Amino acid sequence: MTSDEIETMNLARASLARQRGALARRIGASEAAAPSAAEDLTRILLAIEAVDRALVDAGRPYVPAER
Repeated sequence: MTSDEIETMNLARASLARQRGALARRIGASEAAAPSAAEDLTRILLAIEAVDRALVDAGRPYVPAER
C-alpha cells in the first residue's frame, strides 16, 4: 500500500470508531435496545477488524494516538 492508501485506511478506521462510539452510546442510553442495534454494532466491529488486518498486512498496523 502507498502512504496515501495507508492514510485513507486510517481515516476509514477513525470514522468507523466514531460510529462505534455513537452507536454504543445510543444502545447504552436505551432501556431496551433493538436487536438490530447489536447487529449494526457487530458489523461496525467486523469492519474495524478488517481495516486493522489490512493495515497489518501492509506492514503498518494501527497504533492509537496517546492521550
